[in-house]
Amino acid sequence: MAVLTTDPVAGLALTRPRAALLMVVLAAVLTLLHYAGVLPAVLHRLPEAWIPPFAAWLDAGFNFIKDDLGLLALTRFLTEGLEWVLDATANLFFGQRRWPYLGPIPWTAIAAVAAVVGYYLGGWRMALLGGGVFVWTALIGQWKIAMQTASVLVVAAPLAFVIGLSLGIAGWKYAWVSRAIKPVLSVLQTLPFFTYLLPAVIFFKVGPTAGAVATTIYAIPPMILMTTLGLQKVPHEVIEAGHMSGCTRWQLLRHVYLPSARREILVGVNQVIMLSLAMVVLTAFIGMPGLGAKLLAMMGSFKLGRSFEIGITIVLIAVMLDRMSKAWALKQPEHHERGTPWWKQHALLLIGIGAFVFFCILGQFVEVASDIGRRQNFSQGKLMDDLIKDFLALGWVNAITGWIRYVVNVQILIPFRNFLLSIPTPAFILAIAAFALWLGGRKQAWLAALFFGLVALSGWWDRSVITLYSVISAVTLALLFGLPIGIIASRDEKWSRRVLLACDTAQTFPSFVYLIPAIMLFGITDVAVIFSILIFAMVPLTRYTIEGLRTVPEEMTEAADMSGATRMQKLWKVQLPLALPTMAVGFNQAIMFAFFMVIIAAFIGTQDLGQELQRTLAGTDMGKNFVLGICVSLMALTFDLTILKWANDRKRALGLGE
Repeated sequence: MAVLTTDPVAGLALTRPRAALLMVVLAAVLTLLHYAGVLPAVLHRLPEAWIPPFAAWLDAGFNFIKDDLGLLALTRFLTEGLEWVLDATANLFFGQRRWPYLGPIPWTAIAAVAAVVGYYLGGWRMALLGGGVFVWTALIGQWKIAMQTASVLVVAAPLAFVIGLSLGIAGWKYAWVSRAIKPVLSVLQTLPFFTYLLPAVIFFKVGPTAGAVATTIYAIPPMILMTTLGLQKVPHEVIEAGHMSGCTRWQLLRHVYLPSARREILVGVNQVIMLSLAMVVLTAFIGMPGLGAKLLAMMGSFKLGRSFEIGITIVLIAVMLDRMSKAWALKQPEHHERGTPWWKQHALLLIGIGAFVFFCILGQFVEVASDIGRRQNFSQGKLMDDLIKDFLALGWVNAITGWIRYVVNVQILIPFRNFLLSIPTPAFILAIAAFALWLGGRKQAWLAALFFGLVALSGWWDRSVITLYSVISAVTLALLFGLPIGIIASRDEKWSRRVLLACDTAQTFPSFVYLIPAIMLFGITDVAVIFSILIFAMVPLTRYTIEGLRTVPEEMTEAADMSGATRMQKLWKVQLPLALPTMAVGFNQAIMFAFFMVIIAAFIGTQDLGQELQRTLAGTDMGKNFVLGICVSLMALTFDLTILKWANDRKRALGLGE
């Protein structure tokens, strides 16, 4: 499998590692020739005259579709219907003066219903989580902004579910649909979120409607994938039983396939909810009110304490939705004996309705049961802001951060960035293709060369290299910190749970909250950019290291113990080799997270693709927006396809399956 070409006469074989090494040597030669000043300029960077006007072509295509084909008129018509639905949810959740003029629902009523739903799904602990999150949100003074976010979430998530389920069924049913949507899904999952926002603004206006559309599109891919996977896994004997009972195609789908794929479909629902929550916060950049908008405002004034409080609220909501949707996926349908009274079968439903009605009535007479004013809440954000500012003003803190900023920025990061920028474009592409060849194979190498070749043709090569420099630097540091933490934590069950809980919290925390401490500690520098990406990228590395090491078969570790291996020998010779395929998935996820976070880090003042993407939001330059987004997507896809191919090959070699 590793042999590319063989010459039986000369007895030579060009294996994958040798071919990759040859490509690296060629790249090094081109770079040295450039340093010596003898490399033609055309081999260093493509001349501007050679760069195709992709942005202009895309703009022309978008304008034709938007104006000549009437897509803008259609979307504006649809916007009216979507606005009507969003106005209704806004009225119910936070009292916006729109139809049906019934809101706002008291916070106590929503908290009570959440507690009842939690009890139905997971008992008293889930009930405390469901009700407690809403009690916290109200008492901390964030009820209205949380309900502004929720009013869009309850529209976008069901829309994403319905569209994703329909496309998933179509992809399972028709092979041509599956072939058509697979590459689209791969691109959608790696596109930076700014690329979703601008089209939504142009076609659906600034504000909640654009936020709902962008959130819906962002959350659709996992629903499609999980629906298709679930339907493909339905046992053949179950299908045969459906045929034998005389089911029509629709009945077979409705009563056989979908119930059998229930687990996978509900996992898809969980992913839709989590992605919708993540995106609905990020839509603050296009005028969406709510938690994200408030967080952005706090970021602008560097109020870390108040930002932290909002971040905690978002984390709690995310954890609640995650736990409840997972419990829903695992919960089996309840069956009652024949003759059981209706009220006994639906006791919790009646309790929930009763609690809702009671607190709605109570809210009409007791103000605090309906709304908690600014002076009545328990927010400590201002106090935390003052404490953080005092801490950062300490001399020894300034000395340490100043030293880190100088050493890491001046001695490491900037020289590394300048080195990457100095590499000729063909040499850079050769090096990336060599990496893909060595790790994944010929197909991955060709794809890597093609993808990075397209990036070179985009006209944004230097900005792309700076983006990649930030990703490589952050992921390298994440490896240095995340792997040891994961290895140490995996040795103890209690510490494993604690570290995984910390990973869950860090992953659900709003991503741009990490920018504030980074800026406050390290200023507007590359160190701040790398620091903010580092925390986010460490999460999957640590998580998958723990999971990989803890799933190593016991018989393998026992055999190592019996052979007299030391703890270090057992780790290096047995545990790590067997855990590497799982850890590679974590490494891949770390790179994807880094590409996501590097776009957000543009607010620090970077000079990469994220900065240019951010600028496009101020206008209507959709062509440039898509070109920049595709550049990020192509680079991310290169690493995604290569690393996952290696992980799958390694699993097969170890007999672990895919």
